[in-house]
Amino acid sequence: MTDVMDTPTSGAAMPTLRVEYAAGERASGAAEIVPQLRSELGLDDQDAPLETPRARPLHQRSLDDNASLIGSAVGSLALVWLLYERVLPLSGTIGFVVCWFVAFLVIYSAVTSMVYPRPMVVDRIAQAVVTSGAAIVGFALAWTIIWIFLQGLPALIHLNFYTEDMAGVGLNDPLTKGGIKHAIVGTAIQVGIATAIALPLGVGTAVYMTEVGGRLSRTVRTVVEAMTALPDILAGLFVYALLIITLGWQRSGVAAALALAVTMMPIIARSAEVVLRVVPGGLREASLALGASQWQTVRRVVLPTAKAGLATSLILGIARIAGETAPLLIVSGASSFFNANPANEPMNSLPLFIYDAVRRPDGLTIQARGYGAATLLLIMVLVLFVVTRFLARDKGPSR
Repeated sequence: MTDVMDTPTSGAAMPTLRVEYAAGERASGAAEIVPQLRSELGLDDQDAPLETPRARPLHQRSLDDNASLIGSAVGSLALVWLLYERVLPLSGTIGFVVCWFVAFLVIYSAVTSMVYPRPMVVDRIAQAVVTSGAAIVGFALAWTIIWIFLQGLPALIHLNFYTEDMAGVGLNDPLTKGGIKHAIVGTAIQVGIATAIALPLGVGTAVYMTEVGGRLSRTVRTVVEAMTALPDILAGLFVYALLIITLGWQRSGVAAALALAVTMMPIIARSAEVVLRVVPGGLREASLALGASQWQTVRRVVLPTAKAGLATSLILGIARIAGETAPLLIVSGASSFFNANPANEPMNSLPLFIYDAVRRPDGLTIQARGYGAATLLLIMVLVLFVVTRFLARDKGPSR
């Protein structure tokens, strides 16, 4: 038995309320108190409070929301077309799209504010802006890939494009002659040598900065961050001045691979450092508590845990150097014949072949070969990304 006695409020006394509930009926008894209190106080006749604005999740959309979105887009398009093309002396595709987007945001916010409170209106507008930005980026990427593919399609359909080199082939010779075999092999060799050099150095630098530390770790991190923004042509000039001029090396695939390794190493080191810092510290502490040394902890706990992120770091590094042209112009040298020896004679590559082919205004077929080589380079990077992510995936227990 619980008594709620009357208490004076503003010179008047509230009626005595007596609520009885069993000791074992906790949840149901508590739910019955509120209706009984409202009945005793005479509040049942008053209007119930409105539904809170957040009763429905912000991301949930109804049919009216979709209709408002589509109607705002169509209405703003019609309004902007009328004003932009017929009333005002304006022209230009980019200006039309910008005005359409601004008008859409204004109309959409006005339509949404008629139904929802201010927090949900702001959420709808922010969602529209973010979604539009993602759509613009995706459209630009897709349009670039499709346009390059269509330009290079006449060369991609010929088998000799993949099995022959350009030795003795003129600029305007038909696409049934010559190919980019020498550039494909050159790119594979140069990227392979650069990866073999930069991957262990980059991962080792990241392990030093995250696991070893010390007085020089901050200096090493500063140098790595500075090298990340290093222009690629400076890497080529460094290799050219040191190896070709000072030591007397000739332009070759090895020199090009070293220049690419200088560009690739800080990318791997910086991204690998971020990945290794994400590994939980409890794993390190547990390994050390079991008697493992620091090297065993790094080799058997930290690196296997972060292998998916390290694979992403490798992909970023390879994607960075796969399309580099500036250092190759200095240290590699273009050639039209096949050369699989990276230590002797100039070695061509896909970026260098693309640069040399597309910039020629007097050769239509050579331009088609250049765009075909660009398409093939995009496909190679995509396949590399998919294969690396597949091999580095987390093999969890199957259900």
